[in-house]
Amino acid sequence: MKSIEQLYKLYKDDVYRYLLSLTHNPTLSEDLLSETFVNAITSLDNFKGKSSVKTWLFAIARNLWLQKLRKDRPTLEYNDLLELYVSESIEERLITKETVQEIKELLSKKDIRTQKIINLRVEGYSFAHIAKQLQISENSARVIDFRTKKWIKATLGKEGQK
Repeated sequence: MKSIEQLYKLYKDDVYRYLLSLTHNPTLSEDLLSETFVNAITSLDNFKGKSSVKTWLFAIARNLWLQKLRKDRPTLEYNDLLELYVSESIEERLITKETVQEIKELLSKKDIRTQKIINLRVEGYSFAHIAKQLQISENSARVIDFRTKKWIKATLGKEGQK
């Protein structure tokens, strides 16, 4: 395996963008980026090579983000993650429990593959991980995710729920 300095130079931008997509907060993303590489240094011996280094780093980053969420909200549930996933701005984070339920109902109308992609994204998994797990291209996972989010927002907008 490459040195941690080489890994940092190679993957810092990807990990940062991934964290930013989860947090929607540049400062928090930078903090989590630093923590990700500190954790990578301390757990380097545990890396077995069963996934790519990038996937391993994304998993560390995702786990740190989830730890942060659980620290801030000890009773974090799937609905909370779904709310964070759908919302893109602070104003939209005022989504009601009824809206979250409506989103879940909308997602149930989608095919199983789309549901799996969205559920994995909601839980914070990277597109690379999702693509590997579902045996599709990373780009396909991104497109399905984007189109589904757009569809949800448009549907909610039509119903006056946005």
